Amino acid sequence: MAVQGSQRRLLGSLNSTPTAIPQLGLAANQTGARCLEVSISDGLFLSLGLVSLVENALVVATIAKNRNLHSPMYCFICCLALSDLLVSGSNVLETAVILLLEAGALVARAAVLQQLDNVIDVITCSSMLSSLCFLGAIAVDRYISIFYALRYHSIVTLPRARRAVAAIWVASVVFSTLFIAYYDHVAVLLCLVVFFLAMLVLMAVLYVHMLARACQHAQGIARLHKRQRPVHQGFGLKGAVTLTILLGIFFLCWGPFFLHLTLIVLCPEHPTCGCIFKNFNLFLALIICNAIIDPLIYAFHSQELRRTLKEVLTRSW
Repeated sequence: MAVQGSQRRLLGSLNSTPTAIPQLGLAANQTGARCLEVSISDGLFLSLGLVSLVENALVVATIAKNRNLHSPMYCFICCLALSDLLVSGSNVLETAVILLLEAGALVARAAVLQQLDNVIDVITCSSMLSSLCFLGAIAVDRYISIFYALRYHSIVTLPRARRAVAAIWVASVVFSTLFIAYYDHVAVLLCLVVFFLAMLVLMAVLYVHMLARACQHAQGIARLHKRQRPVHQGFGLKGAVTLTILLGIFFLCWGPFFLHLTLIVLCPEHPTCGCIFKNFNLFLALIICNAIIDPLIYAFHSQELRRTLKEVLTRSW
């Protein structure tokens, strides 16, 4: 909708590359150089979006159903699922409209389509920004629960969590609206890149500090049992692997999209950057994959949530 050909994805105004060829292979850019290009079909986008939509809707419904999960931590997890749900829902909506237009089953004026595209873009942008914010909020919540355990319930209260959630949603909508309106301004793109880097640094610092504290705690327990070396090394290795997976998935799924924004600022006409621009749809697909992975990392590890989810699924049948 925003651009022509197979690059018709939300936020397509950021990508001015030519239409992609429909397979993984080498494609020529504007200067004749050969580029590795991955084409993401509408069917794949639709499938990823539907999987994420159902998965995150189940998380939201499960947390809403069980009052035992109405705590600040699960409030942030629920909002993360809602953000991912909106990312997926907007993707499903746009892909469905595209397929209907191509099949001739839907006829609409260009002005109407443009307005619809703008609305979907704002929903997508705001949900992406809020998703990043809630990932950071979850990291902060876990950090406080570990380093200020005795004061946690007085620091992180449900009213404060709700105010934080409201502030995140309002800020996300406002900034996403500005982003769509002024997407061609360098300052806007730089703000988005700085925001992503700030979230990445925040999460890395907090989780690394939490891992260090957990290793110290495990080492203290090991000393009491005269088994310092094996327990400490085993726990540290497991924690390092978990941390690497958590931050690695975050960077792998979000990094390429913000690299795309960075290169638009640094080298919009360079042939090598043009090759990267051709994979814009792939970068958006990775963000949707992150929306599928988030519930597995942050929600489904909870035994209480899994038990409630089973009840929801059982009653629905």
